[in-house]
Amino acid sequence: MSAQASDSNFIAFNISSQDKFQQNQNVQTLTEVSPIGKIWDKHRANTDKVLHYYAKADEDYFQQYAWRMRICSELLEFQLVPDESESILKLKLLDARFCRVRHCPICQWRRSLMWKARAYKILPQVVTDYPKHRWLFLTLTVKNCQIEELRENLDSINKAFKRFTELKAWPGKGWVKSIEVTKGRDGVSAHPHLHILAMVPPSYFSHGYLSHTKWIALWQQCLRIDYQPIIHTSAIAKHHNPSLLIPEILKYQVKESDLVGDREWFLELTRQLHRSRAIAVGGILRQYIGLVFDL
Repeated sequence: MSAQASDSNFIAFNISSQDKFQQNQNVQTLTEVSPIGKIWDKHRANTDKVLHYYAKADEDYFQQYAWRMRICSELLEFQLVPDESESILKLKLLDARFCRVRHCPICQWRRSLMWKARAYKILPQVVTDYPKHRWLFLTLTVKNCQIEELRENLDSINKAFKRFTELKAWPGKGWVKSIEVTKGRDGVSAHPHLHILAMVPPSYFSHGYLSHTKWIALWQQCLRIDYQPIIHTSAIAKHHNPSLLIPEILKYQVKESDLVGDREWFLELTRQLHRSRAIAVGGILRQYIGLVFDL
């Protein structure tokens, strides 16, 4: 990472040629200027690993991914702007070119930041419009599957959740659903699961309440499986802001450590997740969040 040019208002940094500039002691790095430089360095290093995975694969579209990722965020142009207190200047990204490859660590990180920013902007209005409604955080799981069967399992999970929301017992009047896939502890399987932020009416806690056992039974029914799935449920306390759960709901679909951990697992993950949807919004939240999310 190195400074390319600067003037009184703008600074440009090259972050894709770090090795080239390590021998030049006179070059100022973004890390030296701002703590965010370390974050860029981390994601750029992982992007380099992922693009090499793609470059060595046989599929033509993987080769295209590798080419696009090589020039991703090659040059970052920042503007110096005052912070909130206007006592110091901070860097604000003004211009850059990104590859938008789904599993590029840099673009995945930026996409997560944008989703969170949009949700933080919208949720206060939802709370204002529905001040008496409460919020639930749900994690709905299934057994691990082979990575080659991930797409089939995701289709099954999404259909099960749709059936769940159509049940009379489903309490959510609006919800945000995100899919996360982690690598199984055996190092070869995949663990797909759903994170749900659901808005429920105040009557849920008086005469519509679902016990943990009931949640499990209903999810099992909708999945149409012969075992009891693991479910985690928690209610956000009254007057607590649901935005506190946004980082958990809108985090990366796949952990960065899983992206770079095993080449063959990662390549198959890419095939399985191709054109699948990571985030969905339903119920009355669609009129709020659906307008600002890039779904």
